[in-house]
Amino acid sequence: MKILVCVSKTPDTTTRIAFNAAGTELDASGVQFIMNPYDEWYALVRAIEIQESKGGSVTLINVGDDSNDAILRKGLAIGATDAIRINARPASALFAARQIAAIAKKESYDLIFLGKESIDFNGSEMGGMLAELLDLPFVSYANKLELVDDRTAALVREIEGGTEELEVGLPLVVSAAKGMAEQRIPNMRGIMMAKSKPLQVLEPIEVADPVEVVQFVLPGGKSSVKMVDAEQMDELVRLLHEEAKAF
Repeated sequence: MKILVCVSKTPDTTTRIAFNAAGTELDASGVQFIMNPYDEWYALVRAIEIQESKGGSVTLINVGDDSNDAILRKGLAIGATDAIRINARPASALFAARQIAAIAKKESYDLIFLGKESIDFNGSEMGGMLAELLDLPFVSYANKLELVDDRTAALVREIEGGTEELEVGLPLVVSAAKGMAEQRIPNMRGIMMAKSKPLQVLEPIEVADPVEVVQFVLPGGKSSVKMVDAEQMDELVRLLHEEAKAF
């Protein structure tokens, strides 16, 4: 079983967000960066579990500069076989998807995993884009995945009002949500082995990024809540007409 896992670098969940003076990028001063938790805890760990039971390989792939090498080494320490970093700083998910698709087309992976979203942009875009570029089926927000045989996967995902059970032929793109696997902590043996595992750096293909960042702006502070007595309906109506803001 040949598996590709797409991972991204994100600020830690406790990060206080601030931007540079021009507002064009995150101010990284003092920021702790981590592997996107949905990619690590669910997508990567489930891929490793499948590799442990079925054999084969788990390749990590990331689009980013050399500051991303640390998260790739962590993924190798958890149990991935090797890693690929495409040396570019994407402004959009589509640019990253095109770079990953160019690699995936050459390698013919059986499964392509990624987390349901990244915790910085929360876009949930990459999986669908990647599946479209590769002309593969895509299952989003999957909570469980089991292999029926070498060519078929059974998946479960939550939908409004219940769950949905699917059987889909491989190859397949899957975005993983909570329930897919349990977080693993790298042990000392894994950390030592990660140092010698292959981490290949490739230059990006020539493709235009459709997004240009002009400026990031922090949302305004939350206003205070006004409490209106249940008997003061006229005052409530006045506040809704005169002071309430439309969103």
